[in-house]
Amino acid sequence: MSEYQYYEFQVIDKPLNEKSLEALRHLSSRAHITSTSFVNTYNYGDFRGNPLKLMEKYFDAFLYVANWGTHWFMLRAPCKLLKGDLIKKYCMGDSATIHKKSEHLIFEFTSETEDHEWEEGEGWLSSLISLRSDIIYGDYRCLYLAWLFCAQSGEIDDDDLEPPVPPNLGNLNAPLKSFVDFMRIDTDLIAVAAENSAAKKKTKKDDEVLKNWTRSLSANEKNEIIFRLVNDNDPHLGMELAQEFQKSMTADDIHTKGKKPRTVSELLQKAEAYAEERKRRIAEQQEKERVQREQEAAIEREKYLNDLSKREDAVWKKVDVLIETKKQKEYDEAVKLLVDLRDLGKKSGKISRFNNRLGDIHEKHIRKPSFIRRLKEKNLKR
Repeated sequence: MSEYQYYEFQVIDKPLNEKSLEALRHLSSRAHITSTSFVNTYNYGDFRGNPLKLMEKYFDAFLYVANWGTHWFMLRAPCKLLKGDLIKKYCMGDSATIHKKSEHLIFEFTSETEDHEWEEGEGWLSSLISLRSDIIYGDYRCLYLAWLFCAQSGEIDDDDLEPPVPPNLGNLNAPLKSFVDFMRIDTDLIAVAAENSAAKKKTKKDDEVLKNWTRSLSANEKNEIIFRLVNDNDPHLGMELAQEFQKSMTADDIHTKGKKPRTVSELLQKAEAYAEERKRRIAEQQEKERVQREQEAAIEREKYLNDLSKREDAVWKKVDVLIETKKQKEYDEAVKLLVDLRDLGKKSGKISRFNNRLGDIHEKHIRKPSFIRRLKEKNLKR
């Protein structure tokens, strides 16, 4: 099998300048490089750059896919916008780590498997990149899912407690579903974890609370916000304001739900039981559907045989005509009609009459081995 490696880097906050672009061109003459991205695919050889160092210096997101089962994903965000102490509780295993680089934190997620099929990397990063802003805005579902994967992979001790469970873990958006797929996280484990996750929906009341908070800002504070917005074109201004708003709210306002943290062992054991129950429910539903299909088929068969009884003589004649053609397709149709006539004979109590006519057909066409073989396959014996 040929080798396949896909590298993609993206800039979100600020485009690359010409000096940065020139440095990146020296790393690879084959890469597709723009002011916001660096993409390269290798079918032989390898990338000379260090992805973590490139993230530290230039980029806000990175994704790597290799045809031997490796998935690698990184996000970079300013430290000032993140709750460092809380975030560290989620990144506790080898598959989910945090790197402190100057004024940024870099989140690194990796997933390895031997049970994989060939896949390409295009499209993955675009489906995941919005997770960065979610984390900055305080939505830590992505980080909790990464912690779950570490637990799933045996990278965390069985008696370790889970970190705080974010709201809406049972209602994942499209980027989070992509993250689950990319990291290969057990969906049964997610379902169990979500049992301790509060459900939070935005309401008109939330909008009113936000409006009241903005009204409470002083004139100087609002002037400073407008100045930064116009003069600095600060990409993080909205995120900073959202965080200040969150700080002003009580625990009840942000919809925390104080359930007892579970151990890794408890989560894994319950996920195993959940999976067994899910499989049982699926099997039960499939059995119900099978029985229903059989009942519906029996009703249709009954209707068909009732109709067949009104034209039985014509069908026998058609069988004779089809056999005389000596064509394979017509043999198949003739045998199918004979099966119908046999079932009709059983239903009407005239199976002896059917057997007699079938015996005549055997004798008449005994020198047609292909046709006789078809009769035997359908148990249409003399």
